[in-house]
Amino acid sequence: MKFFLIITFLVFNLSADALEAKSLKYSADIIPKNMSVKQKKERFLYLLVPPINKVYNELYAQFIKIQQDIKAKTNQVEIARLKTIYKVKSDEALLLALKPHPQSIALAQAAMESAWATSRFFIEANNVFGMWSSNKNEKRIAAGEKRGGTRTIWLRKFDSIEDCIREYYKMMGRGKTYKKFREYRYETNDVFTIIKGLDKYSEIGEKYVQELGSMIRYNKLTKYDKIQ
Repeated sequence: MKFFLIITFLVFNLSADALEAKSLKYSADIIPKNMSVKQKKERFLYLLVPPINKVYNELYAQFIKIQQDIKAKTNQVEIARLKTIYKVKSDEALLLALKPHPQSIALAQAAMESAWATSRFFIEANNVFGMWSSNKNEKRIAAGEKRGGTRTIWLRKFDSIEDCIREYYKMMGRGKTYKKFREYRYETNDVFTIIKGLDKYSEIGEKYVQELGSMIRYNKLTKYDKIQ
């Protein structure tokens, strides 16, 4: 009887492991060989849509809660803490910092910055958005090419894709460069209006905004813009 139970336990575990392995269709640190464009995009969406949705929904719930707290003049300790994190002083500026932009924008930027989740920075550092590092004490990796032929470019290294997404939303919520972007996303949910504020995200400026819009339209990414 004891032997039978052991065998049953082993078979059950092997079956469970097999099912789990089967359910993990793609891995972040492995790029399947000879992927078609369709498969590359499928892998990207498989890896990025769930964590982006998770982070977005949590941030949106936080935004609504703080909005209500500000109106009711409650939860002042938490409001003060968030103002410190986002480096703002007014309630209005905090709400601009907290409202997350639609998932389609995050997905489009992730696709462009990580070459559909195939870049070295993505594979080795979970860096989906090409986020630079200026702090030698944080986890980071060096870019393959040096700026101006002499200056080493460092990119941040994250423990997980979700960690990177959280830091990306935080960066967009408090970076001085993205002030206009925050104003757009607070005033409207129209993706193509909001991305006009991203002309300084890349050195190519307005062309980046145009490419981002094309990326969203062609791949119909706005279908992911929903609150769950």
